[in-house]
Order: sequence, then structure tokens, then C-alpha cells
Amino acid sequence: MRTRSRSYIAVVMAVILAVVLAACGAKKEEPTTSAPATGGSTTNAGGGTDLASLAGKKIALVMEFNQGTFSAQYIEGVKEQVEKFGGKVTVLSAETDMNKMIANLDSAVNQKFDGILIDHGKAEALEPGVKKALEKKIPVVAFDSDLKVPGVPVLQQGDQQMAKSTLEQMAKDIGGKGNIVKIWVAGFAPMERRQLAYKEFMDKNKDIKEIAAFGAATNNTALDTQAQMEAILKKYPNKGDITAVWAAWDEFAKGASRAIQQAGRTEIKVYGIDLSDEDLQMIQDKNSPWVASAAVDPKDIGRVQARYLYQKLLGETTPDVIALDPVFVSRDQLPTDKTVSTTQLGQYVKGWSGSQQGLSDKLKELEKQAKK
Repeated sequence: MRTRSRSYIAVVMAVILAVVLAACGAKKEEPTTSAPATGGSTTNAGGGTDLASLAGKKIALVMEFNQGTFSAQYIEGVKEQVEKFGGKVTVLSAETDMNKMIANLDSAVNQKFDGILIDHGKAEALEPGVKKALEKKIPVVAFDSDLKVPGVPVLQQGDQQMAKSTLEQMAKDIGGKGNIVKIWVAGFAPMERRQLAYKEFMDKNKDIKEIAAFGAATNNTALDTQAQMEAILKKYPNKGDITAVWAAWDEFAKGASRAIQQAGRTEIKVYGIDLSDEDLQMIQDKNSPWVASAAVDPKDIGRVQARYLYQKLLGETTPDVIALDPVFVSRDQLPTDKTVSTTQLGQYVKGWSGSQQGLSDKLKELEKQAKK
């Protein structure tokens, strides 16, 4: 019995020793990594994005047109924010040529940019290129476009609100009656939204009559608008023939204002949409017919759009539509003893500039890392 017990104990000890040795010799399993849904950046085992992997990203800004100071300041906002994240922007402008814009979008995809920003453009024309970008894991964020592609956020300026606020101020200033000229162009998503507010306004204000309407987006919109407005002024040469002009774009407002001022017809007031430094200087000029505009800071638009693109690169959830709140700016809000820029405008107009929209905690951390 004693011998058998010793043998049994020996066998048990041998089994235990084998198990221990096997455990000691086992290779420790490394944590796995997985790629995010868009952008090609790296995520760690905990699900968070490796912020260091977002340094040096190449971003393409594909624009339908790049004209006027509004576009210049919008581009400045995009570049400022992307550079704060440690990236670099390449601007690809089509100068109102939709075929060129399609080609620029395809080029951005084929060159394997890390992210693509789209400014304006016709949705049906751009949709194939946008889908191609998403198939290649390149995130896309659009501004003032009617794109409806799942996974592509679209920024809007609150176009109907901008139109409504300028139209209502115009009606108040002219006493609810008079003859107006509308400068507007079809075929652009923001313009179509502004037209909805215009139609609603005109339906409610029967004593305000539209006596002329024109508008075209060209390679020199402001200059062409000026020429067209000069022709309208010749057609209606008498004081009182035209009470006011409503312009659905700042390039339209600039051209119309110059024509009116040069003709000495400054009894005609101009109400516009969008605002840049150049526009603001015209509104501040007491001799200019342009007296008010509604807008979102173009630099803020660029910054916010870039932030949502980087949210996509981080793998964060983004809304389909991103609304930007506009503000109304009139001459009587501005100082008379000095000229101010859009950078300083927030001191006089509440809600202008400095938006933190889209700047998530991770993106704030990315800005800090990019500074190092």
C-alpha cells in the first residue's frame, strides 16, 4: 500500500510540473489593432485613436469657385485649422467649371489625400467621386452642397434665416412698400434655400413689387453684376423707380452697390448675404448703398468644416447636417470713427466669429500635440 501511494504521488507531481512548465513557456498574446472606418489612422486596443498618427495629414479642398474676399477668408479658415492639427491643405478650384471640379475630385482621390473638403458643387455631378473616396477610406465633408451621401456631413449657413433677416430689415426700412430688384441665381443649393425664404416673404408683402431680377455666377461675378445693374438703372432712371436691391450673395451686392454709387443713386439701398473684410468696409462707408448683410464668419466656416473632417479621421460619429448660426450685421451697429475688420467685428456684433463648434476634446488634444 505504501509503495503504491508513493507511486501515485509521483505521478501527480509530474503532471503538475508539466502544467507549470507549459504555462511558463506560453507566449504572451499581443493586443491587436484595427483600422478606423475612414481616414487610415490607427486605433488602439481600447478603441481610441492614436492622435500621433494624425500628424502630417494631406487635405484636399475641392472648390467650385474661388473668387472674392469671402472665398479667400474661407480658405484661410480651413488652412488655419488644418495646420493647427499638424496637417497641410491643397486647394483645387474649378473656377465655376463643373467638369473641372469633377476632375479635381477624382484627382484628389487618386492622389490618395487623407481627407477631402468640398465647397459648393452640384450633388449629382459630385456623388460618384464622393462615393469613390469613401470606398478608398477617404473621409469627405461638404459645405453649401446638396450632397446626400451616407457618412458625408454637409455644412449649411442657415440660408433661409439669412434671407429672412435681410428681407425683413429691408421691408422695415422702406416702410413695407416699394419696387425692388432681386439678384439671385439658380442651381446652387444655398441659393435655392434663400429663394424659399424670398418667395415666402414676397407672398406676405404684397405692397413690395419685384420689378427686375437677374444674376449669374461667372469668373468675375461682381464686375458682371455691376454691368447688369447699370443697365437696370438706365431702364429705371428716376428717383423712386427703384426702392431697394436684395442680393443673395456678397459678390452680387458688391457689383450692385458700385453701380448704384457711381450713378449717384444712393437713395437705393442694398441688402446682401455673406460678409468678408471687403464687404464690411463697403457697409461702413456712409456713401455706399449697401447697408446690411447676414452672414457666418467665412473663417469660422472653414475652421468648423476642417474640424468635422478630423472628427471623421478620428472615427468619431458626426451628424449628417451641420447648421451654422448666422448673424445680422447693419451699418448702425458699427463704429463711425474707425474701420473694423471681420476679426474685430465680434466686439460690435454679438455671435460673430470665434465658434468652437466641432472642436471635440480629442481635437483639442490634437492641437496641443501638434504644437510640440
